[in-house]
Amino acid sequence: MRYRRKAREVALQVLYALDILDIDVREALNLFWIHHGAPEEVRAFATTLTEGAWRHRQALDELIQDCSENWSLERMSRVDKGILRMAVYELLYCPDIPPKVTLNEAIDLGKIFGSENSGAFINGILDALYAKLREQNVPMGTQTPPT
Repeated sequence: MRYRRKAREVALQVLYALDILDIDVREALNLFWIHHGAPEEVRAFATTLTEGAWRHRQALDELIQDCSENWSLERMSRVDKGILRMAVYELLYCPDIPPKVTLNEAIDLGKIFGSENSGAFINGILDALYAKLREQNVPMGTQTPPT
């Protein structure tokens, strides 16, 4: 499913923009689509990831913060934060994606778009978070998004 990799890249770019600009998530997505074409399946998955990660960022950020020793969210790069938000959203709300795929994709995105240490940094936080969720018997991909 190569389109999902492309959709994650798009979602990361839009999440990055949202972290900088004071605009609505729909507006940010529309601006992206005006300047960049993509097949419908890429658009659909990128929209799901972007809207979900952005709308639930407060809850996602709390989970990320709980598993990031010595790193506050403010110290994290916007790229790493976007990747982490997207990955945690996938873990909790996307039942059709195996957790190992989510973790591998997030690490790969960190290696491609982040700093020299982003892959290892993302891996450490997501491994800790995944272990914590499993320990608490939180079923992956079955969460109901908060309203």
